Amino acid sequence: MTTDATDTTVTDEAVHSLNGTADPRLRDLLTALIRHLHAFARETRLTREEWERAIGFLTATGQACTDTRQEFVLLSDVLGLSMLLETINGDHASGATESTVLGPFHMTESPVRELGASIDLVGDGEPCVVSGRVLSRDGTPLPGARLDVWQADAHGFYDVQRPDVQPPGNGRGLFTTDAEGRFWFRTCVPSPYPIPTDGPVGDLLRATGRHPYRPAHIHFIASAPEHTPVTTHIFVAGGAHLDSDAVFAVKQSLVHDFAPTDDPSLAREFGVATPFRHARFDLVLEPS
Repeated sequence: MTTDATDTTVTDEAVHSLNGTADPRLRDLLTALIRHLHAFARETRLTREEWERAIGFLTATGQACTDTRQEFVLLSDVLGLSMLLETINGDHASGATESTVLGPFHMTESPVRELGASIDLVGDGEPCVVSGRVLSRDGTPLPGARLDVWQADAHGFYDVQRPDVQPPGNGRGLFTTDAEGRFWFRTCVPSPYPIPTDGPVGDLLRATGRHPYRPAHIHFIASAPEHTPVTTHIFVAGGAHLDSDAVFAVKQSLVHDFAPTDDPSLAREFGVATPFRHARFDLVLEPS
């Protein structure tokens, strides 16, 4: 460091220190990070006290992470960064299912389940059947495609949030499509819910006057050989918070009807009693 350092020479010297970085992509990322961080500090005239508070916040965010909770993912979500990355890196091919955020609750493996099985192990919500197909972008069915599914219960909690109330694997399932690319499973209608607010991210939301709610949805990761996997949701049409999702993840193409039905033949087909709600949709993958 030169003795007559200025704010610009500090930035230049920090960038220059990366010249020995063997990985060129790492060097590019760190160079951009340094330049943008330094520019942020200059633009806002960041004080030492403010930076100390920021470090304390990030430290607390890391300390809030556990095997079943990812506070940094939650922070990325509420800042819109997770959704921005999906927008930048998502497959934009026309006709393919749009991607959206992974979220902070894909923390445990989904249990393997047979087609038609229920992922609702508690049974205190409104019965629902979800069915559809996994297709290639040209409409070809994809037999043997894998579908990882997880959702909150009827009260808006994931199994890892209330292990004393929900059995492990509640709201989760790993399904394989049949010879015609079809899938179907039983569950309960998901509920809107607040993201966890008992940690640093909750403090941030309160400080900025933001609500913590997400609209009702079910998560999916669909994958098939020779196709690009997609991480996505389906959102319950007509529900609350579709226009103000706390993590900015709603896309109109992912909003689907969970239509009430009392069709006895459909009930027999899916092994449920009437009435129930039925969501039909297809997941379309882009060839890799």
